[in-house]
Amino acid sequence: MKRATRWLFPLGTGILLLAVWYGAKRLWQIPSFVLPTPGEILAAAWQERRTLVASVLITGRGALLGFVAAVGVGFLLSLVMAFSLRLKQSFYPYILMLQMTPVVILAPIFVLWLGQGLPAIVAVTFMICFFPVVANTTMGFLSADRGWAELFVVCRATRWQEIRYLRIPAAMPYFLTGMKIAGTLAPIGAITGDFLAGTQENGVGGIGFMTIAYFSQLKIPALFATGVTACLLGFLFVGGVSLLHWVLLRRWHDSFIGSRRN
Repeated sequence: MKRATRWLFPLGTGILLLAVWYGAKRLWQIPSFVLPTPGEILAAAWQERRTLVASVLITGRGALLGFVAAVGVGFLLSLVMAFSLRLKQSFYPYILMLQMTPVVILAPIFVLWLGQGLPAIVAVTFMICFFPVVANTTMGFLSADRGWAELFVVCRATRWQEIRYLRIPAAMPYFLTGMKIAGTLAPIGAITGDFLAGTQENGVGGIGFMTIAYFSQLKIPALFATGVTACLLGFLFVGGVSLLHWVLLRRWHDSFIGSRRN
């Protein structure tokens, strides 16, 4: 029954939203160039399927590269800052400054330094994804149980043994949470990069670039279709991180063991 409820409530809500959509369009006679129907959006997506698939691949490549770079660099920097208070005090304020600097200001600088196209898009994605990984992972390294940490000291464990057997397991849920947040932001960062620094490849650009193209051509159903495509790309990233979360924590972490007991 619980499994059926998980599907029935979202399905019912979706049907209700579609009914409201069609009803509002018919009631107020909203033209399709303002609000197309879901059927028109699906028809446009099928008509532009090759362009949309190519756009997803371009945007997905930039999102994946920026995401992986942010996760790798963020994890290593968090590890260093967790074991050196001076380094944390030195670097963390500047990490916050970068996070608070709007991407629309950083993007032209990246274009100036890296050129138009994929490198600048990866840099924009990296900047958007970097802070959640660093903030969560640093907190995770510092949240290891104090009693266990003292036990490692009493047993004269090496620094590497403490990192491997205590700090990394303690930080893993925080790190994966940061990855999940970064996974939701990665497609947004890549699409923002497409808007500000995107180019065409064989006549096709990324999702953000094609959004501008469809809008300028007044292909409004296709414009909505790019939004659906971007949403699907975001689900793909979040689903991948959620799967990794399940694989790494399901056998030992309380969040999974407790749910199985209930």
